[in-house]
Amino acid sequence: MSLAWLSIAALALAVTLSCTTAVNIGILSLSLALIIGVGFGDMSTAMVLDGFPTSLFTTLLGVTLLFSIAECNGTLSRVTARAVALCRGHAGVLPIMFFMVGFLISTIGAGATPASALLAPPAMAVAGRAKIPPLLMAVMAGNGVLAGTLSPFSPTGIVANGVMDQIGLGGYAWYTFAYNAFAHALVGFGTFFLFGGLKLFRRHNQDGDISAAAMDANILESMQKQHWITVAGITVFIILVAGFSYDVGMVGIIVATVLVLLKTVDEAEAIKNIPWRVILMVTGVSVLIALLNATNGLELITSGIATIATAETINPIVAFASGLISVYSSTSGVVLPAFLPMVPSLAEQLGGMNPLNIAWAMSVNASLVDLSSLSTVGALYIASAAPGTDTRKFFNALLAWGMSMTVIGALISKLMFG
Repeated sequence: MSLAWLSIAALALAVTLSCTTAVNIGILSLSLALIIGVGFGDMSTAMVLDGFPTSLFTTLLGVTLLFSIAECNGTLSRVTARAVALCRGHAGVLPIMFFMVGFLISTIGAGATPASALLAPPAMAVAGRAKIPPLLMAVMAGNGVLAGTLSPFSPTGIVANGVMDQIGLGGYAWYTFAYNAFAHALVGFGTFFLFGGLKLFRRHNQDGDISAAAMDANILESMQKQHWITVAGITVFIILVAGFSYDVGMVGIIVATVLVLLKTVDEAEAIKNIPWRVILMVTGVSVLIALLNATNGLELITSGIATIATAETINPIVAFASGLISVYSSTSGVVLPAFLPMVPSLAEQLGGMNPLNIAWAMSVNASLVDLSSLSTVGALYIASAAPGTDTRKFFNALLAWGMSMTVIGALISKLMFG
């Protein structure tokens, strides 16, 4: 068997195991790349590890450490509590507020999982107090978080834009973010109105301020010195990156270091809270993809897809496929680093169509399904359901919602990207 086919088999094995087991696909991918490259390809270890994405690793480390500090010292929870309290018990406004707060926190760099871990408990508690259907609240809060997940500051957005830079599609980070935000806003607010959101505006909770009553008193503690310093650090981070185009990872690491030196957080706790599992997944898969590229394995895969697709059908096909895999696997750790590198070759083989449209169809639909109950984001909302919620019914509802997004997302991708 040629190295190309061995590499393809390794990728297929890694993706399959990521969908069916708890094994970290990054470690598995790195091991497979070394076995194939060194054992069968007459490559040195250093040659295989040349595929390690050092720049991507640094960026992920800087951003996740910065927002780990903000989460560990309580800054994010205090900011969230104050934003939600502004609703003052208006049931119809609450899901919209959680959408906007989730969108903001995810966009500025927290990412989907940390933002959901922060928002899910108060969101579902508020839903129980205000008698808001749990599915409606989860869809709004969850899609708010996911709407910001392809931001240039968010870990998933960093992965997507990093891969797009590598394949010659750099410079479109804010377009990727905007398309994803629009798609999530469309399905989120569409579901809100279809599932009775308008009825919530016709009543006001008689117990007064739902948002404050539903939250733990500790969350509403006053902002202390370390919290204001952290807010200032994040503000400086955003200004330097968005306003002056400084490297995201560099600025993140420097600002995080300053916050540690100013004793705003327990450094050991912040480092422990970094999502090392996700970082391992992304970097390990990137090494295997680099090997596929070197052995022409990616070319074989894209040639196969090109034989069954046309320029008119490729976008919904790749959107559906990436969404379906993302239901069972990691968007940032598996789908984006594994499949985005195929985009330029696909576009070329289909008559030179715009590769950006294919990349955006993949990225957006992979994100749209991430509220499925099989994903970490969906699971956090189920785990945070208010007492008395039929969690089995809630689980099935989120699973059905996530699966339906594979089809709906494919249709949206067709409309948005041709």
